[in-house]
Amino acid sequence: MKKTKYMEELLKRSDTELKSELVDAKKELFNLRFQNATNQLDNTARISEVRKNIARIQTVMTQKAGKA
Repeated sequence: MKKTKYMEELLKRSDTELKSELVDAKKELFNLRFQNATNQLDNTARISEVRKNIARIQTVMTQKAGKA
């Protein structure tokens, strides 16, 4: 349920908003990996969530590019 709402939100956003969200997600993933490497990360499942969100953003960007 949560995933479909997130996808609907992504579909409503413009290309520039998607690009900025992608950059933010990649930065978050980097920080999570760094915390994991230094044993400071409590919720390791967050890494896979962020990776999936990055894939979702890239999918929406590809779909929009195909329609244009």
